[in-house]
Amino acid sequence: MKYRKFKDIEVSEVGLGTWQLGSADWGNINDEEAFSILNAFVDAGGTFIDTADVYGMGISESIIGRFLKTTNKTLYVASKLGRRGDEGNGWPQNFSYDSMKKHVESSLQNLGTPSLFLEQLHCIPTEELRSGKVFDHLRQLQDQKLIQHWGVSVETAEEALICLEQDGLASLQIIFNLFRQHYSEEFFEKARKKNVALIARVPLASGLLSGKYTERTVFDANDHRNYNANGDAFNVGETFSGIEFGKAVRLAADIAGRFPDDRTSQWAIRWILDHPEITTVIPGATKVGQVVSNISASALPSLPASVHKEFKELYNSDIFPNIRGKF
Repeated sequence: MKYRKFKDIEVSEVGLGTWQLGSADWGNINDEEAFSILNAFVDAGGTFIDTADVYGMGISESIIGRFLKTTNKTLYVASKLGRRGDEGNGWPQNFSYDSMKKHVESSLQNLGTPSLFLEQLHCIPTEELRSGKVFDHLRQLQDQKLIQHWGVSVETAEEALICLEQDGLASLQIIFNLFRQHYSEEFFEKARKKNVALIARVPLASGLLSGKYTERTVFDANDHRNYNANGDAFNVGETFSGIEFGKAVRLAADIAGRFPDDRTSQWAIRWILDHPEITTVIPGATKVGQVVSNISASALPSLPASVHKEFKELYNSDIFPNIRGKF
């Protein structure tokens, strides 16, 4: 495993996304499977774990919290807030200081830690980012030492640019993969100059860039790749990066054919890591074998410049025109 700078420390360049550990949007994962995934990740040198308070409404955080008690390794856990709708809350109530503090304290309880390494706003409305009040709340929570750093998970390049104007921003979490390349042209250099970490989520486009799916693939009813395939539940970009499933399968096959060999998932992650502005990429995993595969991308050589050029041309001609939703 290789490591990259996040502010004044280093984190594993391949992290672990844990949406799936909430057993709410990726099918069900029991505790034994979850612990096996986390153990495999840490044993391979992984140190950065991303979760959110709404992943199973605390289930993902609680599993990670129990796991943290079983290891003496130094791990950096990031969570997110802003999308809870329990107890009569929701938008815009979630963005008051009192609600944000309450949600941070809930995450701390689930994780069993006195302070969060990183708290992130979780794809909240653009107008809330423009108003700036949420950033003042995060600074106050940081002053109280409930959080060490704060960042934002965004849906669009516009939102990323708004956040980059905020003093104290530690990180931006973005959808960045071979189906979503435009970010690198719009603000990567600005983030680098401001020492803002970039966290790449949905790196395999909900598994499509693994090359395992066909147009006949069927997903479980409680899997977002079923119920959100067309953006019926939340931003369509979070599922298959916003591309219609059948079209995305065909594009993924084209991409796979351009890699040096059949290690499709690994090369797709390697492509992301070839961008030095990326701090860490956070693929999820529902099996230990997927963890091992994802992490092995760190050891691969960079893709040739000619291949990067091919992928940019393919993106401009065939992929970008087919992206749906706001991005």
